[in-house]
Amino acid sequence: MTRSSKLLAITTAALISLSALTACSKDQTVGQDAVNTQGGSFEFYSPGGQLVITYPIEERKPIKDFSGPDLMDDNHEIHLSDFDNQVVVLNAWGQWCAPCRTESDDLQEVHEKIQPQGGTVLGINVRDFNPQISRDFHNDNGLTYPSIYDPPFRTAASLGGVPSSVVPSTIVLDRQHRPAAVFLRAITANELMETVQKILDEEPQAKTS
Repeated sequence: MTRSSKLLAITTAALISLSALTACSKDQTVGQDAVNTQGGSFEFYSPGGQLVITYPIEERKPIKDFSGPDLMDDNHEIHLSDFDNQVVVLNAWGQWCAPCRTESDDLQEVHEKIQPQGGTVLGINVRDFNPQISRDFHNDNGLTYPSIYDPPFRTAASLGGVPSSVVPSTIVLDRQHRPAAVFLRAITANELMETVQKILDEEPQAKTS
């Protein structure tokens, strides 16, 4: 599949899966209307049905630590805090979801590029109630980034109200594990890498709680 046809497939699938969201003339917003700055923790808002939202450093708020079983190892628990001081690309996905399947190789590409720089992709496998099917998908597609197995998407509660109905969705956390960007649609490697690289290059800051 060529990159142009792949992008068309992603866009078409995303429009179908997100048809319930309010249409808007812009797909990105930056500023105070994109995040609740009252209080000490992150609360998600999507003004005007925006599908891509970025948060300036001074407006970012932390999220709660969360954990869940490792999709690939029943005996292992994955915690967000395992990735201390790393940029974490959270991706909610399911093997039943066509846009998720399409973007998986893009996420793998980003994971391989950001690992040497102190970053990781962390999947959250949702609505797959047979974990073996998800494991087979993971193995068959050569995915090496970790995933939490979370069929009911309980981790959404720790993500400040990011809509659990939107799959795929991607949240980029800075090194202090504060949301810096949210994609409420499928991504491509190029656009995600452009966003993540800026966050990786930010000046180190003291971690907030």
